[in-house]
Amino acid sequence: MASIMQFILLSTLIGIGATAVMDAWLMFLKRVGVQTLSMAFIGRWVGHALRGQVRHTAIARAEPVRGELALGWLMHYVTGIAFAALLLAIEGLAWGRSPSLLPALVVGLATVAVPLLLIQPAMGAGLLARKTPTPRANCLRSLANHGVFGLGLYLAALPCAWLLA
Repeated sequence: MASIMQFILLSTLIGIGATAVMDAWLMFLKRVGVQTLSMAFIGRWVGHALRGQVRHTAIARAEPVRGELALGWLMHYVTGIAFAALLLAIEGLAWGRSPSLLPALVVGLATVAVPLLLIQPAMGAGLLARKTPTPRANCLRSLANHGVFGLGLYLAALPCAWLLA
């Protein structure tokens, strides 16, 4: 039972920390003029999905959903926690007690499959962002963002390991 509680606690702390690192990166990109996806669009997509509509021609043109910005941020962090749980499920709680960079980066980079193969097509951007004006650049930007998330998994795990020591 204690290990289940440790798993949940570590997943939550590491996921929130890693997502915050990614958000800092996205804020930096925005400041230097790189367009990033609005969390409102994520919330809009989730809101419509909860009502049974998963696929959209263009999420930006879909009817807004009440509270979509808050819902988008919530889902962003829930997803980060789920990805941290995936890392811990693969590497075990021992990784949480003694984190190493490589597994965190591998999982972080692997998570790019979710937006490129599932979320973006469902939002109308197409598989691998092929319906956007710059698909290759968008894919590379997503890969970089998820690499930063992977780094965030490692960085967020460091203080958690200290707490467990």
